[in-house]
Amino acid sequence: MDVRFYASESISLAVEETPVPIQHYLRQPQRLVNAIADPNLTEQLSPTQYRLKMRPISFMDLYYLQPTVTLKVWTDAKGNVFLYSEDCEILGIDYINERFSLNVVGKLSPSEKQGKMYLQGIADLEVTVELPFPLQLMPRPLLEVTGNRLLSSVLLRIKQRLLSHLLKDYRTWANNNAQTEIASQAAGFTEANTSVT
Repeated sequence: MDVRFYASESISLAVEETPVPIQHYLRQPQRLVNAIADPNLTEQLSPTQYRLKMRPISFMDLYYLQPTVTLKVWTDAKGNVFLYSEDCEILGIDYINERFSLNVVGKLSPSEKQGKMYLQGIADLEVTVELPFPLQLMPRPLLEVTGNRLLSSVLLRIKQRLLSHLLKDYRTWANNNAQTEIASQAAGFTEANTSVT
């Protein structure tokens, strides 16, 4: 019996102004990946590809699943960040791994409203799985409600991590870049004065 689960989560973040615009920060996809996932469970495969090992999750207290997802993450010229899943593997349970598909699609965009900068984002998560026999005996509506709640909790966890990590990392990155730029300009000014004298 194939069952489809689905969840969606949106986000809106007010961005405090820093010396470096948020669009420059968003052109570094690895920083966004580190903001939504534990760096210890993340492996960068290429400049735009990342393998994320999710924390184990329990389904109906019968199965403990640990999905590993390969994500493609890239940015366009306007600073919009896009991501989608290219591959997924369920560690530890071959039956489910062979009958499981996971699709993630997400977008994070900077937008200005009334002179203030915001980050607007949305993520959709869909799972289709052929359930093993014990679960096939359960009522389909109960399975769907449980699965949808489970996916919602995964997205909510990612959202909370994003809320707590992204803007903090952006501020640190922007301040470091501003200080580097000031130091570079000061060094250039000193060299110019030396050459004149």
